[in-house]
Amino acid sequence: MRKTCKRGDNVSNNRKTTRWLYSGISYGFIIIACVISLVPILWMISTAFKPLNEVFTIPLKWLPSEPQFENFVLPFQERPFGRYFLNSSLVSTVVTLSNLFFCSLAAYGIAKYDFPFKRAVFIGILSVMMLPIEVRAVPLFLLMRSFGWVDNYLPLIVPDMITAFGIFIMHQYFLSVPGEFMDAARIDGSGEFHTFWRIMLPLCKPALSALAIFTFMGVWNDYFWPLIVISRDAYRTLPLGLAMFENVYNTQYNQVMAISLLASLPVLLLFTVMQKRFIDGMVMSGLKG
Repeated sequence: MRKTCKRGDNVSNNRKTTRWLYSGISYGFIIIACVISLVPILWMISTAFKPLNEVFTIPLKWLPSEPQFENFVLPFQERPFGRYFLNSSLVSTVVTLSNLFFCSLAAYGIAKYDFPFKRAVFIGILSVMMLPIEVRAVPLFLLMRSFGWVDNYLPLIVPDMITAFGIFIMHQYFLSVPGEFMDAARIDGSGEFHTFWRIMLPLCKPALSALAIFTFMGVWNDYFWPLIVISRDAYRTLPLGLAMFENVYNTQYNQVMAISLLASLPVLLLFTVMQKRFIDGMVMSGLKG
């Protein structure tokens, strides 16, 4: 009996040791990955406050000898970055709100109603996700030009007002919402749109938060499509303004990093506010890693 107990204790101790070893290795990789991810961000923050002659010093100097707060002011004097921020904010906000409404409405219809060729419609929507913007850019630009929409806000907003990715996220979440809510609302005399707007949509706040973050971040950082359809300075977004601020012969990298730091704050603020619901939305919609 004693030998059996000792063997059992040894096996248990070995399992605990192995478990602790695997946990230590896993946490070690996570810490290394976090450090690798944070180094460029820390360098951007550090460079934003440096004078230009300290940007590429060897060895690397993390703390500036004297913080240069004018790095955040001079770019606004040289280029209309205030206008660029306004354009990006307007386009990103309108596109995000449009996606939240139209994508959830389309996903609700596909997930909760039966109609002919329902599966084919959903597969067709998913197939759109496989086409990158580079494939759609030329015909989409020709379409925008035929409408006379080049060089204004419309080509930046209308093509992205509803997206296949947004429909997919909301569809997956609606599948997890019990249909009994709809049945109870109909018994109470609620109309179809009222059921969607007042009952079903408030239950999808985590998925809506996830979709809002993905959409806002994607539109805010988009460079390729605005570069094609916008040539007037009055309608340029922030990524285009940053690209034009860089000079081939003399780039003020400290000022570029300062503007990049300011440009990252809206997305960071949005993610901070919606972090908990964002994670819940990813889990419930089936997009967890």
